[in-house]
Amino acid sequence: MNFYEVALLNTPLENLTYQSETTIDIGTLVEVSLQQRKKPLKAVIIKKVEKPTFKCINIQKSTEMFYDDKMLETANFISKYYVCSLGEALSVYTPFYNVVKNDTKSEMSCDIELSQNQQKAYNFLQKNQTSLLFANTGSGKTEIYIKTIENILYQDKQALLLLPEISLSPQMEQRLTKVFGEKIAIWHSKIQKKKKEFIIENLLNGTIKIIAGARSALFLPYEKLGLIIVDEEHDESYKADNKPRVHVKDLAIFLGKKHDIQVVLGSATPSLSSFYKIPYFRLKETFFKSEKKISFLNSTLALDNTILEKIKNTIEQNKQVIVFLPTRANFKYQICKECGTAVECPFCSVSLSLHKNNNALECHYCNYTQAIPKNCPSCTTGEIESFRLGTAEVYEQLQNIFPNKVVEKFDRDSIKTNTALKKTLKNFNENKIDILVGTQMLSKGHDYHNVTLAVVLGIDSILNMTSYKVREKALSLLIQIAGRSGRKGFGEVLVQTKNEDFFHNYLEVADYEDFLKDELKQRVDLYPPFFRMARIIFSHQNASIAKKELEKCLYLFKNLQGVDLIGFGESNIFKISNSYRYEMLLRSSDIKKILSALHSIKTPIASIDMDTLY
Repeated sequence: MNFYEVALLNTPLENLTYQSETTIDIGTLVEVSLQQRKKPLKAVIIKKVEKPTFKCINIQKSTEMFYDDKMLETANFISKYYVCSLGEALSVYTPFYNVVKNDTKSEMSCDIELSQNQQKAYNFLQKNQTSLLFANTGSGKTEIYIKTIENILYQDKQALLLLPEISLSPQMEQRLTKVFGEKIAIWHSKIQKKKKEFIIENLLNGTIKIIAGARSALFLPYEKLGLIIVDEEHDESYKADNKPRVHVKDLAIFLGKKHDIQVVLGSATPSLSSFYKIPYFRLKETFFKSEKKISFLNSTLALDNTILEKIKNTIEQNKQVIVFLPTRANFKYQICKECGTAVECPFCSVSLSLHKNNNALECHYCNYTQAIPKNCPSCTTGEIESFRLGTAEVYEQLQNIFPNKVVEKFDRDSIKTNTALKKTLKNFNENKIDILVGTQMLSKGHDYHNVTLAVVLGIDSILNMTSYKVREKALSLLIQIAGRSGRKGFGEVLVQTKNEDFFHNYLEVADYEDFLKDELKQRVDLYPPFFRMARIIFSHQNASIAKKELEKCLYLFKNLQGVDLIGFGESNIFKISNSYRYEMLLRSSDIKKILSALHSIKTPIASIDMDTLY
């Protein structure tokens, strides 16, 4: 009889021991039973062990799929650093079958010529194992990426290009396919199962040399990975929302050092941590000659006469307009005129958003939906008033103001499939859409060559968020959106804000590099990159239980040396999906001490976010 320690996938449980009459290789995907579960669980063989003193049950089924040594090693690191079970860490990986390797080399044609400054940037990237390409919007980052990929392919290695969101895939796929043909594949969560199996098989047999994709693309079975490019490295989409709360950019850097893989981070607005820690090359030269004018508006009316006149003049010249808002739906808040109470979700402590098309109020956290009330649910007599304009409302208003022009939305309510995404981007790039109204999806690195006006509304709401990164988030977002206008020739940006001095200083007087240097001074002795921060959320349907678990941990960490407790109490959003939430924030300059503190938290209702972005 053989005895094995296994990690149970997608569960917070610690490793368990099972037995098998047959010998099973380490890393093999198996099925096991658990008393509490009716259906068998998927698990991974971690190691062979001696016969334990307790009675074991049999492994039910052994598959031909497995996780290789690098996957097991990295999952072990994820488990320790991001404080989760090994089974949760392994669940992010894609297991695979053994396939026959194809050693034939295919020809490629890359006729891209780099400018003098682009060549200097490329040379800098080659000299550093991990480097940051700090390149202004329109400076030709993609061309440098392509040349870097080409160099890796000549070494008979594989390349990975990470993108923050699926919305970047279509344009990047076109550009890369044009150069590398069938050697490239696109990977993201919306790809069908058969297509995924085809990609993995060809990645393993050597036919596919390049993967471009979202976060999950890092966890594919690469045979000879030689390059990881993290495009728009500042984007917070690289941080997972659920356990394990991995930051893919940071993990890419870790893998680069561990396995001698070249890592390139790229952004026009790099994160402060990357700017501080990674050697960088600043590329200011733009690929096309462009001129940009930035104007600030202090009005409270979203679509005031100045904005509407600018939009009218732009589309009359057969040019295109993008309009940004941080909020989808028609309106974010519904508040009673008489009693001042907001109409909240019954399961979350957030205001319901108004969606006129659905004739409903919807919760953007738990997806609860209800009919629009005629009167205030609290006082029963008051009239409901809507606040904080969203994309749907601006879209409707612009349709009414410009009935002969084509206005489209670009947010998660309207772009729900990859097909819809490709169609909207194609129509916009073919000038079939005059005005595109959207959320942060607009800022994600798209090339809009006929856009000469970008209207930015509601940017102050980003500055009013409760996070140590609000200045960085707001300025980075504004620069990214502004970068979509005037890619070729003249471009104009209208920014509605009451914080003109802040934005004006770093957009026209200084630049983003100056901002990063100033921001570093503000964070010394307080925040990352000088400290590690972790956020622990205690969530339960009974508020008193969540609070008691918080209080236990507060007592545990009260006199802990080397770890600062910098805040605790009710979460900003106290209730989500009928669970009440309390939280605490820890800070330390000693990574071992903060991880030791986090691993000492044993309550099952605690969710730990190491290197929190809040």
